Amino acid sequence: MALSSSSSKSFSLSSSNSVVKFLLALMMFLLIGNCCAELSENLYVKKCPNVFNAINSVVHSAVAKEPRMGASLLRLFFHDCFVNGCDGSVLLDDTSSIKGEKNAGPNKDSLRGFEVIDAIKSKVEALCPGVVSCADILAITARDSVVNLGGPYWKVKLGRRDSKRASFNDANSGVIPPPFSTLKNLISRFQAQGLSTKDMVALSGAHTIGKARCIVYRDHIYNDTNIDSLFAKSRKRNCPRTSGSIKDNNVAVLDFKTPNHFDNLYYKNLINKKGLLHSDQELFNGGSTDSLVKTYSNNQKAFENDFVIAMIKMGNNNPLTGSKGEIRKNCRRAN
Repeated sequence: MALSSSSSKSFSLSSSNSVVKFLLALMMFLLIGNCCAELSENLYVKKCPNVFNAINSVVHSAVAKEPRMGASLLRLFFHDCFVNGCDGSVLLDDTSSIKGEKNAGPNKDSLRGFEVIDAIKSKVEALCPGVVSCADILAITARDSVVNLGGPYWKVKLGRRDSKRASFNDANSGVIPPPFSTLKNLISRFQAQGLSTKDMVALSGAHTIGKARCIVYRDHIYNDTNIDSLFAKSRKRNCPRTSGSIKDNNVAVLDFKTPNHFDNLYYKNLINKKGLLHSDQELFNGGSTDSLVKTYSNNQKAFENDFVIAMIKMGNNNPLTGSKGEIRKNCRRAN
């Protein structure tokens, strides 16, 4: 049966509306797709296929020489990501126009491993110049540090570009939670980075490796009550009550049982009130995170799975992509 003139017009309008709706839906899909696909696990498959082997060879050597370096390289990634996103800004040296993040309170005389990143960048630039950012190198290095100390492997999302600037003030603003943080402050600081309480507790498990200086755990061992007395006594031998001497830089392992192995004993230590930092013990101190600590102390696989999820989530936080930033030739200075 033939359509009337008015029916034909209605059909045409209906068809046009359908086409418009379809195009709008397609546009939204593409925009969302682009948003979420800015970082890719396969970015360097063709551009720099040997990048992972090159990075891991340097990390493996550094960690074999000094296991603590694995923790230091992992910490570099944390401190980079917490200040204006994972953009390699923490690696920039001070210049006449840049007051960098290295000398900010959370980093000064504390962050280590810059020379390892230099060695990695030099090796990667020789393979594929101008392709791999320092920000991506930090992300891959963090993963490889964990793996080289017996922890889980994950596929790192890549495509970050490097910041041309750093911010001493932003690094000093409290965005990086200090070692004397309360549980409330820890939760708040991580939430500001788009990380949940579960992410925070899982990421804190990075303290299963590495060491801390006397100056950052002194108050906990002398003034806090939520600490095993014998554990505190043993730590006092290397960390006198009086500050202001070279002994401020004496170090103690964060996990006194297996300090060079990435496992879940950090959480078992907390249950026994043997966390080295005040902020560590806050995770198991009668608060909302006690149950997560118990879960991770009993189930290493659950800890590793949640740690990996949180690391990927943190690494995706506000990256510079596309035409933003640059690919630095030298991680210590902008091009």
